[in-house]
Amino acid sequence: RDSISVAWNWKKNKPVQIVDTAGIRRGVKRERSDEIEDLAVLDAMRAMKLADVAVLVLDARARYVQRQELAIADAVVREGRALVIAANKMDLIVDEEYTKHDFANAVQEQIETRFPMLRQTPVVAMSSLYGDNVFKLMPVVFKARERWARVIPTGQLNRWLEEVLDEHSPPMQNGRPTRIKYILQTKGRPPTFLLFCNVTELPINYLRYLTRSFQDSFDMFGMEVRLVVKASAETNPYTSKSNKNKTTGVGGWQGRQKRFVAGLKRTGKPLQKGRRARHKK
Repeated sequence: RDSISVAWNWKKNKPVQIVDTAGIRRGVKRERSDEIEDLAVLDAMRAMKLADVAVLVLDARARYVQRQELAIADAVVREGRALVIAANKMDLIVDEEYTKHDFANAVQEQIETRFPMLRQTPVVAMSSLYGDNVFKLMPVVFKARERWARVIPTGQLNRWLEEVLDEHSPPMQNGRPTRIKYILQTKGRPPTFLLFCNVTELPINYLRYLTRSFQDSFDMFGMEVRLVVKASAETNPYTSKSNKNKTTGVGGWQGRQKRFVAGLKRTGKPLQKGRRARHKK
C-alpha cells in the first residue's frame, strides 16, 4: 500500500506530519513477481529520506531485533535521520521475571553492537492494544528531533575539544605528531562537524573515541554524529604573500628598537622621544 500522511497537532500547539509506511518484509519472504510490494517498499524508503525522525516499530514477541529491522536501522543512519524504536505487543511477553526495562536494554545493546554510533537509542516499550506507554512515544520523538537539529556554539565545541585532547591526544602519523586545531559545526540535520587538523585523516579508533565522548557530552544519542577531518594550512590563509615583509604603524617594541639602532648609526645619538628621522631625497 502507499504511505499515508496525516497532519496533526500534538498537545494542540506542536504541528506534526506523521507518515505511516507499509511494512518492509525480508526479500526472501517477498514474491519476485509482486511489483506492488516493491513499489510500497520504495515509497517507504522515500518517506524516510524526507523525515526528521524515523520510528522503527518492532514486534516484541521476537524478543530481539531481527535482521530486516537492523537493515532498516542501517538505512536510517545512512540517511542521517534520528532513530526512535517503538516495541509493540509488550503485553504478550512481560511477566514478573521479564520487564519492559529488560527488553529495552537488550534492544539497545543489540543495536549498539551492530552500529556503534547508535548508542543509547531511545526505546519505548508499549502495548497499543491496552494503551500502555503509548503516551510516552511523542515526547521521546520530539526530544530526538531537538537533539538532531541542535546547533552548538563554536566556543563550546572547542572547549570540549580541548578537554578531550588533554585526556587522550591523537596518535602520531608518519613519525609526526597529529594536531587537531579546532572544530566547528557546518550544519545540523544531521549534525555535522569539521575537525581542522594537520593531517588528511584520523585513525578510525580515535574517531570512535571522539564520537563517544561527543555523544556523552552533548546528549547526541540515537543518531549518527558526523565528524569530518579537513587538512588546514600551516600558515594563516588571510595573510597575503605580497605583504609579508611590509609593516604599518608604529610597529611595536621591535619597530622602536630598530629605529633606535638606526638613529645611533646615522647621527651618533638616539632619536628624540616621539620623533622619527625623515630621509631627504
